Amino acid sequence: MTPVTFGRRAMLAGLSAALLAANARPRRALAQDAPSFPNAFGTTVLSRPVQRVVSIGYTTQDALLALGIVPVGIREWFGDQPYGVWPWARAQLGAAAPVLLKGNIGLEKVAVLKPDLIVAIGSGINAAEYAALSRVAPVLMQPPEAPAYGMAWDQMALLIGRAVGKAQRAEDLVAAARQQFAALRGSHPDWVGRTAVAAYHYGGETGVFAPADTRGQFLSQLGFQPPPAMKRLEEAGGFYHKLSPEDLSALECDLLVWVSSYDKAPDLAALPMRKALKAHLDGREVFAGDLLAAAMSFGSILSLPFAASELEADISAAVDGDPETPVASAVRAGLAP
Repeated sequence: MTPVTFGRRAMLAGLSAALLAANARPRRALAQDAPSFPNAFGTTVLSRPVQRVVSIGYTTQDALLALGIVPVGIREWFGDQPYGVWPWARAQLGAAAPVLLKGNIGLEKVAVLKPDLIVAIGSGINAAEYAALSRVAPVLMQPPEAPAYGMAWDQMALLIGRAVGKAQRAEDLVAAARQQFAALRGSHPDWVGRTAVAAYHYGGETGVFAPADTRGQFLSQLGFQPPPAMKRLEEAGGFYHKLSPEDLSALECDLLVWVSSYDKAPDLAALPMRKALKAHLDGREVFAGDLLAAAMSFGSILSLPFAASELEADISAAVDGDPETPVASAVRAGLAP
């Protein structure tokens, strides 16, 4: 992920714009019960209702849109999507046209939007950048105990819901999404307790996403658990682990999900040691390409239920115990044994 950077001239210009905007808005006394949100850099206090939100977290626009809040500015992560919004959230965006913040997020880009709140969960900003942005508007960050990236989708939605004055709406949305996952587990009891791995092969490198990563969290929501080999890799930390091309044994599991930014996978299909995996020989591979890879990577309250619905049939075919059952995504990607 690309960090936010602030040049000295841009910072001074941004602060000037921010202070002018702040002076133009009516001031209110700080309420005794104003909601506060501790983070690694301090505590964010919201002393007035939120109306204009800028989303500079890489995925925070999804939670805001789900809550009925259309940000006035959205940070682009990847994929060249209109306004930085992917298909699973387009209905919530409607006809709105927020400013798309591309590349490094200069302070002035945020200040001119005159936000009441800057949502920066998972944005990668540092303490100095947090302090500078806080001169423009309160900055909502992940709590101190949460990871810098990959905050759990439900906890993110609940936190943002509290910040924008829609706590009950957030609780209802989270409950509905959890119920969808529970219904899937109930419909597929054979998933529960089985092992699963989300893996990648890109630029000649093969690796696996950690169980704590959003892609690993997605599989756990469906009832799967990481294989024993993943526990050893987890000790090294990080959200992914590179594997030796000569040893892909960490990918041996009941369900192997290949996450790719492409719809086809000729390089992966030709990977020699992959063909020796029992998961491949038994037809237990699913290919999550392009849109589905993005949904799993976003790991949001909108994207994960979308991915679950889209992948349900393929996952069922992969783990049904019959190697002859075709897994549609694997067949399309040229991965079928």
